[in-house]
Amino acid sequence: MNQEKMLSQNAAETILSMITVEKRFSTGDRLPNETELAEELNISRTTLREAIKILIAYGILEIQRGRGTYVIRDTLPQSTELKSLATVKVNARDLYEMRLIFEPEAAYLAAVRGTDAEIRRIMGYGKRIEEEIQNGQDRTSDEHAFHKSIAQATHNEFMNQLMPILYQAIAKGVCLASGSGKAIQDTVTDHRLIMEFLEQRNAEGARNAMKIHIMHAMKELDME
Repeated sequence: MNQEKMLSQNAAETILSMITVEKRFSTGDRLPNETELAEELNISRTTLREAIKILIAYGILEIQRGRGTYVIRDTLPQSTELKSLATVKVNARDLYEMRLIFEPEAAYLAAVRGTDAEIRRIMGYGKRIEEEIQNGQDRTSDEHAFHKSIAQATHNEFMNQLMPILYQAIAKGVCLASGSGKAIQDTVTDHRLIMEFLEQRNAEGARNAMKIHIMHAMKELDME
């Protein structure tokens, strides 16, 4: 995927988060005009148009000639991914080691570089995950989104491109945790700590909290 396509994909996911997580826009609402939205997302109008095309293809948005761009559906099926997962075949231990190297630094940079809107988006996904845990629902999709939104807040494009590979480890962790009450409680506690440090812009705290979170997940892997 080239740079422009990646930027459009990320922008589409950000707009989708505005609709599904932040609840800024609901079915029937009109998005801000092109200039305003491109400025808010810090992208070109060309990139924004491509992002809108992606969401039109998924039935989330539609363009009404002479009126603007409107939300026609404010949910995305859980089985639908805007980006196909990487097909790299590696073992779970290797993936967790990659997460341990990569994600604590991503959390550090997110605390330093993330915009207020990006931090709110992370918080939104974290709250959704906690609700899904309480209701016994599958949280895999929102776990992906939680960790990816942290990567996006680093404003480092290479980090964003690594995330689809790490999704495999995240999905594995959700599966392992589902059978362990302690692992589920660790997830809730760890996420709350990560979000607290991000909200405080405490970069060192966010880094350490993410490291602890992944080490908890690795412990579950050893017990499998």
